[in-house]
Amino acid sequence: MTSPGPGGDIPERPPVTERRLHPVTPFRRAWAPVAVLAGWAVHDPNGAQEQLARLTTTMLLLGLSVVVPVAGLYGFLSWWFTHFAVTDTELRIRTGLLFRRTAHIRLERVQAVDVSRPLLARVAGVAKLRIDVVGADDKDELAFLGEREARALRAELLARAAGFAPETAREVGEAPARELVRVPPRELARALALTGATWGSLAAAIVVPTVLWLTTHSLWTVLATAVPLLGGAGASSAGRFVSEFDWSVSESPDGLRIDHGLLDRAHETVPPGRVQTVRIVEPLLWRRLDWVRVELDVAGSENSVLIPVAPRSLAESVVARVLPGVTVPHELSRPPRRARWCVPMWWRGHLLAVTGAVFVTRGGLLCRRLSLVPHAKVQSVRLTQGPWERRNGLADVHVDTGAGKTVTARLRDAGEAARLLREQAERSRTGRRNARPDRWMTG
Repeated sequence: MTSPGPGGDIPERPPVTERRLHPVTPFRRAWAPVAVLAGWAVHDPNGAQEQLARLTTTMLLLGLSVVVPVAGLYGFLSWWFTHFAVTDTELRIRTGLLFRRTAHIRLERVQAVDVSRPLLARVAGVAKLRIDVVGADDKDELAFLGEREARALRAELLARAAGFAPETAREVGEAPARELVRVPPRELARALALTGATWGSLAAAIVVPTVLWLTTHSLWTVLATAVPLLGGAGASSAGRFVSEFDWSVSESPDGLRIDHGLLDRAHETVPPGRVQTVRIVEPLLWRRLDWVRVELDVAGSENSVLIPVAPRSLAESVVARVLPGVTVPHELSRPPRRARWCVPMWWRGHLLAVTGAVFVTRGGLLCRRLSLVPHAKVQSVRLTQGPWERRNGLADVHVDTGAGKTVTARLRDAGEAARLLREQAERSRTGRRNARPDRWMTG
């Protein structure tokens, strides 16, 4: 609230200053009309080919002389009519050339502000801000801002979301961070080379063309099959290497910060109190090296990776920072032996543990996945039984989280499952009362 002045009058609030995006933005938005034409050509390739065949050189030059200025004018006008402003209570974004749209983003509902710098944006010295708001499926974005302005605005928005006063939020600056883990590129490359998906793709690229050659003796058939399979195997591993290059995780008062990317650098933040599930993934070929991958389910976030590869001890120490007070359990209980009649080969791989803080399950034999769900994040608990499970006195317990994901304790004794159902419902209610706040920079 604004207190009255000496004369009893309430002083007027300073006017809100609206700002525009970086001047390089029109070049990005000028591609929209060209993208419409490209979309039409992809949707109707035959019609597009016929129209191109009818065009003479003169008509093509005339068309370009019209399309290029129109695209440039559209990019300039869309930039000119886009403004944003930070008021006492909200971030306001006004966009639209013909149809105006104003987004009012309440500052206290801001969960994350991520900075993205694609390759061309890095060359131009600009960055994109993506704002994650509680209850919104899509993230609003400001593209593009100068790198220094983007970081300053991000720090201001996070400070305002944490409850700092407007006059001091700009002076807070970006919170300091302490690095927890950094993945060396050589270690990442070795880990990708030892993943089952990479070897499976390579095996398919070798076996399938060989079988086709023995059955058809057609070189073109073999090449038409081998090239896409080899390309897919390489693209999968190379794509992950480019995306996860120079991966680092740091801890700051506003959450865990994740920086990664070779061509497109991304600066993301895992909001405190928003982690729904933590998964520790252990592929078969990583076990001799004691390596694991850590994944997250975060409400409102697209990124699911916390650490692409790390030694188990280091990964577990980072998990303890994500879920304070949680120790990853190593002693888990197996299903009863009669579960082998339901899942003969894999029944031993379904394990369960329940601690005072988390509900833990593990599944898989070739690729183990250990899932930890904080009791406070459990939205619902369900018990299911198939006909074969009923015959053997077994049941599955499903735990649903706020990220729309489910963790399942499979093949438990029916009596144990019923007890788990009752106890987990009570743990969830108690956990939500004692949960950490979702706000920034708060304990």
